[in-house]
Amino acid sequence: MTANLSNPGAQVVKPIRLAHIVLKTQPSNFKKMVDFYATFLSATVSYENEYIAFLSYDSEHHRVAILAMPDITPRDPKSAGLLHFAFTFANLNDLALGYLQRKANGITPYWCVNHGPTMSMYYHDPDGNDIETQVDSFETAEKATAFMVSKEFAENPIGVDFVPEDLIKRLEAGESEEKILVRENIGPRGVPTFDE
Repeated sequence: MTANLSNPGAQVVKPIRLAHIVLKTQPSNFKKMVDFYATFLSATVSYENEYIAFLSYDSEHHRVAILAMPDITPRDPKSAGLLHFAFTFANLNDLALGYLQRKANGITPYWCVNHGPTMSMYYHDPDGNDIETQVDSFETAEKATAFMVSKEFAENPIGVDFVPEDLIKRLEAGESEEKILVRENIGPRGVPTFDE
């Protein structure tokens, strides 16, 4: 039976996409956050006043909004909540090029890892929120899911760390992205910890 307004059923309608993220910040950090995301995403500020900014890097009117709110305290990295959000790039060359461009702007990742389904670089924004930049390692979601239900992924769902400069050398040497994206099997690995 097809769900309708008279008989909606219990299964919720799926959204068509994730539209945007909104980050709250202290008023004293507002401009720093807006500038960071404009640089980090090569985004355009669609609208900005003294307490809110909307930024877009594609056809959406805004993908990121920054809101300065009074009485906000600094982020506690030990509290429960959102761990990170991720932005996908078309290929490894774009991921590596973005890394070099961000580095030229003083923005460097704190962790680079081949998860298996993705190859990823993680950054902190000025408030300590985590951002992932990634490339999908498989041509289809079905192939990525097949890897995620494999024994190898069950043994190590975290991944294998890599050095961005090594990635760049491999790309410049002409090694195929398909080969680079294959995750090395290092055996079991638990959840990493990072100094904040």
